[in-house]
Amino acid sequence: MEIRIFRQSDPEYLLSLILRYKILRIPLGLTFSKDDLAKDADDLHIGLFEGDELLASLILTDTGDHTIKMRQVAVDDMHQGRGFGKMLVQYADDNARKEGYILIHCHARDTAKEFYLKQGYKVVGDEFTEVGIRHYYMEKQL
Repeated sequence: MEIRIFRQSDPEYLLSLILRYKILRIPLGLTFSKDDLAKDADDLHIGLFEGDELLASLILTDTGDHTIKMRQVAVDDMHQGRGFGKMLVQYADDNARKEGYILIHCHARDTAKEFYLKQGYKVVGDEFTEVGIRHYYMEKQL
């Protein structure tokens, strides 16, 4: 297995788009808009690969003031429960720290809240609704 960093212009991006659509969009009846895809242009994309197969991916978006947002975390349903999400999030945390960020945050789906708590993230504030489901703002000091 190998963790790779890539950009929207790289061939790995299409694989991440397919994975994100399958795991995060289809269950909610959502698609990608042009605005959604435009957001990805300046972001850092991180993927966990086994050969040419993408097992998990996430996106890091600089939000200014030495903070970075982790978003669109997706693990292929065939590989969930095997620790791949944890590996990827730890890599993202370490990478952000090395790049000088002091805080990483995310909007965690209710179903992922416990996962992030185990990774050292804290809930800040009350739950809120985003894309029609419950979310929590979570953050971690780096």
